[in-house]
Amino acid sequence: MSEPENKLHLTPRPSVLSLNINSKSALYAAYMPFIKRGALFVPTTRNYALGDEIFMLLTLMDEPARLPIAGTVIWITPAGAQGNKSQGIGVQFSGDESGQAARTKIDTILGAHLSSTRPTHTI
Repeated sequence: MSEPENKLHLTPRPSVLSLNINSKSALYAAYMPFIKRGALFVPTTRNYALGDEIFMLLTLMDEPARLPIAGTVIWITPAGAQGNKSQGIGVQFSGDESGQAARTKIDTILGAHLSSTRPTHTI
């Protein structure tokens, strides 16, 4: 009698992050409009790898509803990074409705600030 073959393949569940952004200046510093579909810098000390799937619950300023956003880690700023940059990850929004809604909402909030030359967490 042979052992039954285990055909169960477990895929890791995406990490869930909660991010609260309280001001336009904080949103400007975290937002990456130059990334296709948009992205946000998320300060965290947890270890992630490029390509990890993330699920974010984003609260923007006084908005009562949190935006659920699926995304992928595309950027890692390690602890002790040059230029005293904050440790964290860049999460690119997915191409689904949640990512499109997040980008539209952030673009609307930031408006004219998007063309600013002030430094951010990313560049």
